[in-house]
Amino acid sequence: MYEIREQLAASCKRLRLAASLASRAMTMEGDTHQDYLKNLLDSEIKSRDAARLAKNLNTAGFPCLYRREQYRTDEIEFPDDVTFESLLNLDFYRTGKNVIMYGGTGTGKTMLSILIGMAACKENIPVRFYRVAALINLLTEHKKADSLTWFKAKKLNPAKILILDEFGYVPYDRVGSQLLFDYLSEIHEQKSVVLNTNLEFSQWVNVLYDKRMTTALIGRLIQHVELILFPGENNRLRESSINQAFARTNSRQGVSV
Repeated sequence: MYEIREQLAASCKRLRLAASLASRAMTMEGDTHQDYLKNLLDSEIKSRDAARLAKNLNTAGFPCLYRREQYRTDEIEFPDDVTFESLLNLDFYRTGKNVIMYGGTGTGKTMLSILIGMAACKENIPVRFYRVAALINLLTEHKKADSLTWFKAKKLNPAKILILDEFGYVPYDRVGSQLLFDYLSEIHEQKSVVLNTNLEFSQWVNVLYDKRMTTALIGRLIQHVELILFPGENNRLRESSINQAFARTNSRQGVSV
C-alpha cells in the first residue's frame, strides 16, 4: 500500500495536483470505478476551493471574521432595492457602484462591510480592507521611500473591492489626505469602494482640510453609490447632509422618502 501511495504521489506531482490527493485516494470509496474517480476529483475541487478562500480571506486583511447569521439589520435604513442579501450578493459591485455606510460608532458598519468582503472572497473577487488612518500611513511611508508605485501595484490594485473603515475618526495630515484623494481618483469607476464613516459630508473637510479636494472626493464617491444609514442613537441623522444625499438619490430613482 505504501508503494502504491508513493506512486500516486509521484503522479500527482507530475500532474501538478496536491500531494494530499494521494492520501485521499487510499481511503476514497465509490460504488463503481467512475463513482470512485468522481468522488476523488470532487474532494480535490473542495480542497482547492477551501484553500483559495483561506488565501483570499488572509490577503483581504480583515481584523476578524463573522457569520452572516450573527448580523441584525432591523436598525439599518437601506435605499430602495437594496437589502442585506443584495449587498452580500454583491449587486452593487456588479453594477459598478460604491457603498457608503454612515452612522455612529458601534452601529454595525464594520461588521457589515466585513461580511460583504467575505462574500466577495467566496466568489474569488479580490478584496482589501483598511482602516483609513492605517492606509494613509502606508501611502505616506511608501511615498517617502519612493515605493508608492510598487505598493499600489502589489497591494492595492489587485483588489476589485476596496473597504475603507473608520473614515473621519481622526484628522489626517495634508500630505496623507492628498495621497488618499489621488488614489481614490485613480480608481474612480474602476473599483467599488465600501467606505464607513461617522461624519456627515459637511464635516469631511474637517479631516481632509482642503474644501475643493473634499468636494471632489465626495462627488466621485457618490456618483454611483448606495448609501446605507445606521441611525442608532444619532438623533441628528435625519438632518444630516448624508441623509439629504440619500433622499436625492432615491428621488432621482422616483422613490419617495
